[in-house]
Amino acid sequence: MNKRTLVSKCLVAVLAALAAAAPAAAAPFSFARIYIEYNASANDLGFHVTMDGPNWKTFNIVNPNGVKVWEVVGKAAYAELGMTELFFEGAEPNLDEFPLDQLLARFPEGNYKFNGIAVSGTQLKSVAMLSHAIPQGPEVEAVVNGDEVVIRWQPVTHPPEGFPNRQINIAGYQVIVESFQVTLPASATEVEVPEEYVESLPRGEIPFEVLAIDRSGNQSITEGTFELD
Repeated sequence: MNKRTLVSKCLVAVLAALAAAAPAAAAPFSFARIYIEYNASANDLGFHVTMDGPNWKTFNIVNPNGVKVWEVVGKAAYAELGMTELFFEGAEPNLDEFPLDQLLARFPEGNYKFNGIAVSGTQLKSVAMLSHAIPQGPEVEAVVNGDEVVIRWQPVTHPPEGFPNRQINIAGYQVIVESFQVTLPASATEVEVPEEYVESLPRGEIPFEVLAIDRSGNQSITEGTFELD
């Protein structure tokens, strides 16, 4: 065996060893989001997470300061088969009892790293941005004429008084009346609840919610009611 052949074989062996030792390329989660939900009617605020990934068995979130703030590990069958979609709501303390600045300080703005391992061994990695741009709860009213119900709101353009001074860019509004739910574009200022649905509701006071959703993903809720005779 000549020297050139020996060197070539050695190089191939070294490259093969390096390839075997190198970690597999990470894959992104299908969906990764962390966001703020503020209830203007109840004056409470919480931090929520939703994600989806292919058959993961471990999952954690690391905040912009490098602190692990959430971790879940599948055991037994969940470790063998994995999990996919996950959604959870953080506690929503009342801001009269838990000052806003202290609450926001526990969840700083910036990139939150979503890390996981799939059952196959593939690493899963995504980054979700948390912003402190929190929209004001919309001013709402309901106009009722028999079984005709129209819910209206004023456009939201700024944060609530005393909240971080961030630019608000509304992506859309969501209206919820019992099991009826509709998401509308940022230009919308009213929605008529389908009359056939209103007819199915019990008579009396009916609760509803209007959500203003910022482009950051943060959303604010205003609660209201209307009366059916």
